[in-house]
Amino acid sequence: MSHSATEHGASHGSVKSYMIGFILSIILTGIPFWMVMDGSSAHSTTLAVVVICAVVQVIVHLVYFLHLDSKSEGGWNLVAIVFSAIIILIVVVGSLWIMWNLNYNMMPH
Repeated sequence: MSHSATEHGASHGSVKSYMIGFILSIILTGIPFWMVMDGSSAHSTTLAVVVICAVVQVIVHLVYFLHLDSKSEGGWNLVAIVFSAIIILIVVVGSLWIMWNLNYNMMPH
C-alpha cells in the first residue's frame, strides 16, 4: 500500500501514514491535556506548550490527513497554506490589538 496518485496528481495516504498521523495527534492532544489537568507547572509554561502543540498538530493534520505538501499540485498547495496562515495571523493579531486597545481606552484606570 504505497501512495497512489489520481488523474489529478493528488496522492492518497496509506494505512501507515494515517496511523502515524493518528498517533501523533493523540500525543499532541495528550501532552497539553495532562499539563493542564496536573496544574503543577507555571501558567506561562503550560500556555507555551499548548500553543506549540496546537501549531504542530495543525501541521500534522495538514500533512497526514489532508495531504497538503509542497510536492502536490505543482506547489500551489504550499502557496494556499502560506496565504491562509497570513490571513489567520492578521485576524488573530488584529483582534488582540483591538481588544487591548478597547481595554486600555475604555476601562477606568
